[in-house]
Amino acid sequence: MTERHITRAGQGGGRDVYEYALVRVVPRVERGECINAGVLVYCRAKGYVGARTHLDEARLLALDPEADVAGVRAALGAVERVCAGGEAAGHAAGDDPGRRFRWLVAPRSTVVQPGPVHTGLTHDPVAETERLLDLLVR
Repeated sequence: MTERHITRAGQGGGRDVYEYALVRVVPRVERGECINAGVLVYCRAKGYVGARTHLDEARLLALDPEADVAGVRAALGAVERVCAGGEAAGHAAGDDPGRRFRWLVAPRSTVVQPGPVHTGLTHDPVAETERLLDLLVR
């Protein structure tokens, strides 16, 4: 039996393996309800790690009318800055893309948290980040 998601050498069609995770907002951790608010993408072959976020404020407030919208936006912005690297990444500034991705997808019990990591194949991880944001978040 052949698994569709597994490729062998030469079967990727010139595409590179990438990993991704959703960024979820869980306004009341004890309830476990969440909305998707972003996506993290890591492609080792391209040395790429990126995040794109989109907060649907109305959906967030439907789950918790007292949600700290400004705090959630700040946390989502921090995720994007860590992915971008450089001075804006704070302590993660000197870390390689893989290490920044692994740190961001580490499980945590906070309002903004990562979902499980999935894999795929892509020619362009930047475009894939946008595609996943449109497909899974917006």
